[in-house]
Amino acid sequence: MKRKIELLAPGGDIDSIKAAIAAGADAVYCGLNRFNARNRATNINFEDLNGILNLAHEHNCKVFLTLNIIIVGSEIPALVRLLNKLVNTSIDGVIVQDLGLFYLLSTYFKPLEIHASTQLNTHNEGQIKFLSKLAASRVNLPRELNIDEIKALTLAGHENNLLTEVFVHGSYCISFSGLCYISSVHGGNSGNRGRCSQPCRDRYLTTPKGKNFPLNLKDNSAYSDLRELSDAKVASLKIEGRIKKFDYVFTVVNCWKKQLQTFYSKNRLNTDNSDLYKVFNRDFSNAYLKGDINKNMFIDNPRDHSIKQFSGINDNSADKKQVKGKIEYYEEKDEIIASVKKKINGLSIAKAPLIISVSGKLDTPLKVLVKTPDTSFVVLSKANLVKTNKDSVAKCLTHPFLLERFSALNDRAYYIEHLELENLQEELFISFNEVTSIKKQILFILNGSKEIIDPIEVPFLKKEKRIKKRTGLGVLISSQKDLCLLDRTSVDIFFQLPNFLNNEVSGLIDLFLNNPRLIPWFPAVLMGENHGAALKFLGQVKPKLMVTNNTGIAYEACQKGIPWIAGPHLNIVNSFSLLCLKEKFNCSGSFISNEISKHQIKSIIPPENFELYYSIYHPILLLTSRQCLFHQVIGCEKSAIDNQCIERCSKSSSITNLKKVPLFIEKTKGNYPCIYNNHNFLNTDIVSDLPDTFSRFFIDLRDVKTETRMKMDKSGITALFEKVLDGKSSKEELKQNIFPTTCAQYKKGI
Repeated sequence: MKRKIELLAPGGDIDSIKAAIAAGADAVYCGLNRFNARNRATNINFEDLNGILNLAHEHNCKVFLTLNIIIVGSEIPALVRLLNKLVNTSIDGVIVQDLGLFYLLSTYFKPLEIHASTQLNTHNEGQIKFLSKLAASRVNLPRELNIDEIKALTLAGHENNLLTEVFVHGSYCISFSGLCYISSVHGGNSGNRGRCSQPCRDRYLTTPKGKNFPLNLKDNSAYSDLRELSDAKVASLKIEGRIKKFDYVFTVVNCWKKQLQTFYSKNRLNTDNSDLYKVFNRDFSNAYLKGDINKNMFIDNPRDHSIKQFSGINDNSADKKQVKGKIEYYEEKDEIIASVKKKINGLSIAKAPLIISVSGKLDTPLKVLVKTPDTSFVVLSKANLVKTNKDSVAKCLTHPFLLERFSALNDRAYYIEHLELENLQEELFISFNEVTSIKKQILFILNGSKEIIDPIEVPFLKKEKRIKKRTGLGVLISSQKDLCLLDRTSVDIFFQLPNFLNNEVSGLIDLFLNNPRLIPWFPAVLMGENHGAALKFLGQVKPKLMVTNNTGIAYEACQKGIPWIAGPHLNIVNSFSLLCLKEKFNCSGSFISNEISKHQIKSIIPPENFELYYSIYHPILLLTSRQCLFHQVIGCEKSAIDNQCIERCSKSSSITNLKKVPLFIEKTKGNYPCIYNNHNFLNTDIVSDLPDTFSRFFIDLRDVKTETRMKMDKSGITALFEKVLDGKSSKEELKQNIFPTTCAQYKKGI
């Protein structure tokens, strides 16, 4: 008997959830109106959730709720109220990105199972350990991993009580998840807030290679790779598509369910995937999974490709046969929609009715008979009924009184259809506490013999007056030619390590040992042997301080007792994230995300003896990709990107959107391809807006080509920033020496 793998389906609205259940999904993931990473989906109301849970569980289908966005401070009270309600439902798990939410769940709401979102960018064993320490039971691995990497991380997961799920169908992202800010910068719609406007799918001015959609990837389909995924021992196969319609969900889930059944029963795979082409797709690729990241993953059209693939139509053809095929395609599509609609119309998420009969006589217990559509049960009071008198302030057991006291039963998967008191003797009384106890017993039974948890009061940090002190300056570099700054300035110099450390680690160890003032800055993505090289670096250099954007390195720093600072790409935006970093991982300080505004930063309260950092000048990273970003722009002599490309290639180019704004593509040796904004970020307002908040401001002086120009050399610019922080130079002078710049994110926030 083969090991069963969960088939996890998207549910963007009620019809899609029903379609997933009807098609045989083992689990469905869906979001509420708030706190989820698909704001463009219809999503569901909390009032519908219990009905959805009942329907799903009746069909042996689990339900996971997406709470997978970063959460600003002003939203925490509403989030806590939601968690207090969720903890009393039968939800099977919550999907999480924000470290503050991890802290709340693992500290105060332990009955809720935690799944780590793909937005956490989990690529190495250390990140698996980091998530395990946060009480995660499952992690959604990134789409860009290959099967060997998935297998290694799944093994590491099993060793740390963590299951893995893998996307097997739906959209590919051009960027590493959680490291994409292009929608946030160009439109104010943060991908980390579920508002991604998908600028990677936009049309750009035609590139030298003749492409109009240079960032647009085909869709992911691992339909033929089920055996390898099974051998890798992943726990769940995840279908992307919470903004897709119910017919799409049913078709894809149904296809995959049949594939799984064939694999289980006959130990073979279906090769006919034509049904997958009948619903929305951009053509398909499994290149990431195969580890063959090639130029054929791109498609120069982001729209629905199904009609072309299914009926052989090309845009300019008037051929009668092809027109006929087009008509047949739409007719079949209508048939699919009608057929699925018929299936889901028979599924109801309506609350189940309760008939409650209350009876009792003087000096006997109060008897409450509860009938559901499936069963019935009796609850008795512990005390006997007594006679009321006119001097008593107690209420009689009247219909309005009991209806009010039992109203909490309506908040779950049931509603009181009828409350009957015909067999209850008049003018009798029982204590308020006894009625409450009966209500709790009823709720316990209706809740599957699971205790109802009273609302949890979460203590919030109180703002304390910070000791006024001079704010320091830190400078980030990435080239050894800039080491001269160590001699020319007394500010702290941070050196960014490359993504590919393995071949350079010995030289970098020597560099840091020979320059003890130099402080290491770890990148967000460190995979496989490069993660191992980073651990070797830490073990030999033993830095007195470090910055990391990678949680796996954070975990290791905590284990080794190395003071560490959480980098800006950990997307920290609330006080509970800081508590999480300090209490769980002995973090000494954290950058605050550059995505949030002055007012959103103001609500952040650090724990005691915890420092806050902020980057006031830097090139704005829009996205980081594992794919070659030059294939569709200027071309490349190689058809696929490999490790040698990452290690050796150094190249730059640009694409221009239809608003005539250029985006700069940068590929440096040892690093993944990146896209940067045309104007660098410069925010000197924060110095006076939020005094005594930050311990150190940072400036990024790496050699990243954008439209921003500096009139001075790097030591001169550093000195000018120091003067601005000391109040000895004006912000205007700084802006005259660095231009053009922007700080739109600080003004708008998320």
